[in-house]
Amino acid sequence: MRAPSPPSDASFTTRLRSAAVAARVGLVLGICFGIAFVTGLISHYAQNVDQPVPFPTSPSWGYRVTQGLHVVTGTACVPLLLVKLWTVYPKLFQRPPGDVRRLTLEVLERASIGVLVASAIFQLASGLANVTEWYPWDFSFRPTHYALAWVAIGSLLVHVAVKLPIIRGALGSDVDATTYDRPSATRPAALSRRGLLRATWVATGVAVLAVAGNTVPFLRRASVLAPHSGGGPQDLPVTKSAFAAGVTSSATSAAYRLEVVHGDRSVSLSREQLLGMDQQTEKLPIACVEGWSASGTWTGVRLRTLLDLVDAPAGSDVVVTSLQERGAFRHSTLPGNFAADHRTTLALALNGEPLAIDHGYPARIIAPNRPGVLQTKWVTRLEVLT
Repeated sequence: MRAPSPPSDASFTTRLRSAAVAARVGLVLGICFGIAFVTGLISHYAQNVDQPVPFPTSPSWGYRVTQGLHVVTGTACVPLLLVKLWTVYPKLFQRPPGDVRRLTLEVLERASIGVLVASAIFQLASGLANVTEWYPWDFSFRPTHYALAWVAIGSLLVHVAVKLPIIRGALGSDVDATTYDRPSATRPAALSRRGLLRATWVATGVAVLAVAGNTVPFLRRASVLAPHSGGGPQDLPVTKSAFAAGVTSSATSAAYRLEVVHGDRSVSLSREQLLGMDQQTEKLPIACVEGWSASGTWTGVRLRTLLDLVDAPAGSDVVVTSLQERGAFRHSTLPGNFAADHRTTLALALNGEPLAIDHGYPARIIAPNRPGVLQTKWVTRLEVLT
């Protein structure tokens, strides 16, 4: 029995698969990809230890907005990319040109499209997995996602440059124009092109609404796919619990001490001694790389007050160490501008109650405009870098 032959370009006869639709969907997809790319660069830079230009501490909600946009626009790309691929799918089966020069250009163009599609699918799939905190892979997510972002945006720019005359012509014409249609695309479909576009915009809007509640509190009830609804101890979500970090015993031990170190000077403070110092209260958001964020009212000791105990120079970076014994974020480096900001606090309480253990009891760092993964919990040591 002979295997069925692959379809040809002529097998796809519906007028919906057109450059007019692809260009319009591609325009919105490109904008969303661009926003996700830029906000992803911001997030990556905010987590770098070496920052030639210090990441700003103001506005305190800046990272919350950029990371929220990153996840929302990345999610919006999913239905847009699916529709875009559906409209251009017949191109895959077009017969290659016989002319060597045209064939070479065709092969190069298809190769660039292959790279674009593969990198785009990887970015969206891995990004959505990260939002749900599901990591079915062995590689490190952050550097891989960052590297492939450059591949995706580079291949996108190449694709736009190659197709620019068609894109410009299709966008400048009516959506029902047939100028750039394939010769075989003559059969009317049950859905008009405008109807397909409307359905695409609605699907994109639903996808955005399904996750936007991670960042926008009043949308949480409608965001059915938001992994963090805003619930949790003291009305804030928890990404990593004390049990998962293995600190339930050490965090609640009477032997707990905070060590503040600068060179040969050091101070050891119990939680009771920290509570006996001057306390400040700051309302600051905490925003996670997974896209969720929430505001909290944090009370504790101003970080600069603790650094003054060991005569730390102004503007010094500080290495913050957690009680957790393992993990990539057991240590974090607090840049000098964050350490000097009057809002940066070693928090002992949240929303008027002693800090819950899953939020970092006995003490955690909270700083303005800083990724949540670097707002170290269960702090046991502050070491000033000289």
